[in-house]
Formats: sequence, C-alpha cells, structure tokens
Amino acid sequence: MQDILFEFISKYISLTKDEKNAILTLDIFRTFKKGAILLKVGQKSQEHYFVLKGCIRKYYIINGEEKTTAFYTEMEGLTPNCTINNTPSEYFINCIEDSILIVANKDMGVELNTKFPKFQQMCGILSEELLAKQQINFDEFKTSSPEQRYLNLLQNRPDLIQRVPQHQLASYLGITPVSLSRLRARIK
Repeated sequence: MQDILFEFISKYISLTKDEKNAILTLDIFRTFKKGAILLKVGQKSQEHYFVLKGCIRKYYIINGEEKTTAFYTEMEGLTPNCTINNTPSEYFINCIEDSILIVANKDMGVELNTKFPKFQQMCGILSEELLAKQQINFDEFKTSSPEQRYLNLLQNRPDLIQRVPQHQLASYLGITPVSLSRLRARIK
C-alpha cells in the first residue's frame, strides 16, 4: 500500500528516502471491513481519511432515513468537519467495501510539515483541488434533474454504479430506489 501512496504523492512532489521513511514511521495504514463505521453522529474525532483501496460514504440520518451525500474511493480524501471545528459530528462515515485507508490526525500533519515543508505545499494543492471539485459537484447537483445526475454519475464515476448498493446510490442522487430502477430502465 505504501507504493500506491508514494506514487500518488509523486504527482505533486518528489520524496527523498528520509521523507518516505518519515511517513512510514507514522503508522497510518488501516484496514477496515465492509460495514465498519468510522465516525458516528455526536462523536468527536481528530482523524482524517484517505482511501487507498475501497469505498467509504458520508451520510446523515434525517427523520429516520439515511441521506448519502458523498462517496470516497481510491485516491480521495475526507476531512470531517468535526476535526476542523472540534465539535461533535453531524453525520456518519462508514465503509461500504473492505477498505484500506490512511488514517491521520492533525499532529501527524504538523510533524510532517515541520520536518518537510514541501508537504504543506502538496496539502495546499490538494485542498484547492478538493474545494474546486466539491464546488463543481454541488453546482451540478443543484442545477440538474435526477436523470442528469445519473448520467453525470455514469460518465464521471461509473465504478460507483457497480460498487454501491442501489438504495445508497438512489439516496446520493436524491431519488428513491424505485425511481432509480425506472430511470435505469428508461436509459437502457
């Protein structure tokens, strides 16, 4: 798994052997089984997640119903709001597949940035990319019909169609599972 991580990092910065070893000493690789809950409503956490393998989702429970707002797959990271604000979480995060994640905390980031300032540069670039991606996703969701959302998903993230249970996918698209079935049949 470390090779996958180092390959990803190499797209942004080059690493020396000392920098690679510094990362490895942090003990950041974690394996989770399908269904594992990483964060619960009301829980405080300082953990940041980066998916090396697998799929995790973020969801709320509103009036007893799960509302999925995001899926994170390989080479995508998630920093829960509660880690930044030091407040209880307002949502859940769970694994929908067996997953291998990097789990880090603020102290680890500070340590790396202090020892190796170029990590801060990489984190800045990643943050900008993530913010731009989230803004595009939000705008597309707000301005599109359920059918357009599904077509966008087919085009931009077709792997989710196979990996995610239909009821979670429907929730993510803002429709019912029955509506998703009808939509799929109509598009075929």
